[in-house]
Amino acid sequence: MAETDFKTEVPDHGLEPGQDNVKVLGLDVHNPVFFFSAVVIVAFVIVTLIFRDSAGEVLGGLRTWLTSTFDWLFMLAGNLFVLFCIAIVVSPLGKVRLGGADAKPDFSYSGWFAMLFAAGMGIGLMFFGVLEPMYHFNNPPLGVAAPVTDGMVNPQAVDAAREVGMSATIFHWGLHPWAIYAVVALSLALAAYNKQLPLSVRSAFYPIFGERIRGWIGHVIDTLAVFATLFGLATSLGFGASQALAGLNELYGVPNTDTMKVLLILGITAVALVSVVAGLEAGVKRLSEINMVLALVLLLFVIILGPTLAIITGFFSNSWDYITRLPQLSNWIGREDTGFLHGWTTFYWAWWISWSPFVGMFIARVSYGRTVREFIICVLIIPTLVSILWMTTFGGTALNQFLADGYTGVQQTVVDYVPELSLFRMLAELPLAGLTSLVGIILVIVFFVTSSDSGSLVIDTITAGGKVDAPVAQRVFWAIFEGLVAIVLLLGGGLAALQAGAIATGFPFAILMLLMMYATFRALRSEKR
Repeated sequence: MAETDFKTEVPDHGLEPGQDNVKVLGLDVHNPVFFFSAVVIVAFVIVTLIFRDSAGEVLGGLRTWLTSTFDWLFMLAGNLFVLFCIAIVVSPLGKVRLGGADAKPDFSYSGWFAMLFAAGMGIGLMFFGVLEPMYHFNNPPLGVAAPVTDGMVNPQAVDAAREVGMSATIFHWGLHPWAIYAVVALSLALAAYNKQLPLSVRSAFYPIFGERIRGWIGHVIDTLAVFATLFGLATSLGFGASQALAGLNELYGVPNTDTMKVLLILGITAVALVSVVAGLEAGVKRLSEINMVLALVLLLFVIILGPTLAIITGFFSNSWDYITRLPQLSNWIGREDTGFLHGWTTFYWAWWISWSPFVGMFIARVSYGRTVREFIICVLIIPTLVSILWMTTFGGTALNQFLADGYTGVQQTVVDYVPELSLFRMLAELPLAGLTSLVGIILVIVFFVTSSDSGSLVIDTITAGGKVDAPVAQRVFWAIFEGLVAIVLLLGGGLAALQAGAIATGFPFAILMLLMMYATFRALRSEKR
């Protein structure tokens, strides 16, 4: 069967981008999604700043309750998303082309991949790439014995702890998060390019609800998507600000205080505003490509000047360990390692889900002309392989420094739990530490800018009724409030509050995503042969 055998039949749905918009004060916004979302978020910022201590307690309690009560929902949903993507790739439905049989891609592979990877993982890989393998080595899940007790290393436990530590880390950054992104991105791309529906999250549910998505059902879906995107993005921005400031403190003695974190977020948000005004092609695309070059340079530097042979062999052994331990790590029934399950996996799945409207819509925006099979393979498999290489290089180097050289710098950041320092402590043992640490800080900041820029673009599209050419002032508004939400979450409880915000908004969107998966299947089946 040729790929052109799938023809697009556009329904006469009568839904147009921005058809329910109102124009006021030079803005072109959807009523009521924009106004309700904006009012709630402004109120959240004000209340959290006024009641900082109480907000921190409430957010911390909410995180604990959601991760322990609904761990089954997050785990089940993540597994279903992976299986769904694999099923689509191997089925004839993978031959459907986004935009119709004659559609041609807007971006080259290099530009396309740079944008989707920078939007999907950027700051997270910088923050957790060194920390997480060492943390799971120190505190291994799945009942594996801890290799370090009272500062003493148990040689008999080292190999098993290193294996499960790397497997657990890759599990959190491999197939599952990218399957979450792929489901949302594919559903939105089909709706926008094959059915000519507005590029908004509600459009993904057209195969289920039909034209009722124009009413209150659609308003609820889009509003939840705005909240999930904003809080998921604020979590990443908070991590990025903490890490960048920690690096500046290590290198130049810049005070690591809340005031400096606020100033750093405000400064980077200001830079993001410049990128927002520049637009997708001149702003996000160019910055994403700069990011990929810098990330590649840093990656190659560590591979070449770090434990090269261990990294190369570790890539293959870690990939195999990840595959073999995937069933255990994906299972939530009868688990005794609840600290790992709730504190790491459930949080990650909620965080990826809260990011999915943002990353999914952004990937959809830049994926016109790809076949569904090509789309899923590139969004699912290639980033997973890159994540394995990244974690093996950075995390594996830190483990090698500890086990082979006796260097305890990174291991101590786990014991003291100062995660924002892990990357810089690892680089400190390699040549040109000052220069590479500076590159790391720049990478975090530029990832920060591209995430803020991309996020404001996506939220603006949702709150503008699917219009992609809404006034720039609206994107400026959302870019500013992304930074403000990150600030108030940091001030109102630190990293725990950031995580709570992501989990709280990821929970309702996880339910929507299960419906979205079914809607995507129906949309693919409706493509005519």
